[in-house]
Amino acid sequence: MAGTRPPFARELKQELEAARGEHPGQSARSIEWWFQDEARIGQQGTLTSVWAEKGSRPEAVKQTEYEWVYLYAAVNPATGASSAMLAPTVNAHYMNEHLRFISRQVAPGSHAILVLDQAGWHVAKALRVPDNVTLLHLPPYSPKLNPVERVWAYMRSHYLGNRVFKDYDELFDVARDAWNKLDEPRLKSICHTAWIERAN
Repeated sequence: MAGTRPPFARELKQELEAARGEHPGQSARSIEWWFQDEARIGQQGTLTSVWAEKGSRPEAVKQTEYEWVYLYAAVNPATGASSAMLAPTVNAHYMNEHLRFISRQVAPGSHAILVLDQAGWHVAKALRVPDNVTLLHLPPYSPKLNPVERVWAYMRSHYLGNRVFKDYDELFDVARDAWNKLDEPRLKSICHTAWIERAN
């Protein structure tokens, strides 16, 4: 039912209470909810809908090469604050780098609960989680619970679809430029989720 709280909201509530217990004196306002994910952006791009004259059959390009770049991103839906980086692959090393970047975006004196899926590099023993960040893993097969998934859909439909990319360097530049077009108000709008607010 639209607008209802999903079962995972119970885990969010429990994690919030645990964070408060580990960091006495912190109010709900000093606990920040962040959501993290990665997108693979490559030469096998996205075909999207286009405007065309009624009755016409518009054409679009579809590339079949195999160069990719990976965009790591985390968003605070309450404020639109974000942290992102580009990398040639996904692994625990790059995830550690992203965790460091995220920790720097958390407000001074606050603690971030970072919600993410259970990809191998998200649960690796080699992860070094900063002191002001707590990881909370989503249930399996539940991308709908991660609002960053909507950011990927927006980027592909507005900036990345129906295009041809020459090589890795061009993919890197295009992915960087597409992300930089997403300011805080836009990210806040895309990632707004009522049940996250109610979890507080």
